[in-house]
Amino acid sequence: MYALAVSDHIMIAHSFTGEVFGPAQKLHGATYGVEVEFRRAELDEHGLVCDIGLALQVLREVLADLNYCNLDEVPALIGKNTTTEFMAGEIFSRMKQRVAQDAVGPGTAQALTTLRVVLRESPLAWASFEGPLR
Repeated sequence: MYALAVSDHIMIAHSFTGEVFGPAQKLHGATYGVEVEFRRAELDEHGLVCDIGLALQVLREVLADLNYCNLDEVPALIGKNTTTEFMAGEIFSRMKQRVAQDAVGPGTAQALTTLRVVLRESPLAWASFEGPLR
């Protein structure tokens, strides 16, 4: 399996519901390092997994809707505990939609098989979501 990864970061604010979250029930901030890995079984005729420039552009576009936001106020996320794990899945879903539109290069929607999103809270803690694209 071949893979290509791009990364960026977002700064967010959010709070959680539930005693399990202790002081994180209060509004607090986080800066996430975000990595997205595109995978496919065979390289294309140019020796690529996908267009790295387009992949980075799409990631930036997806993250722009979340960057510098209070996630508690983002309509699609209201009422959700936007944990690092949850947000990895949310970013995966948004990237999957863009891949389906061939946004990371012509023919990639059919060729790419899986996508992995990693959110790094710190060098010591991170979460990920990985799944098929079809």
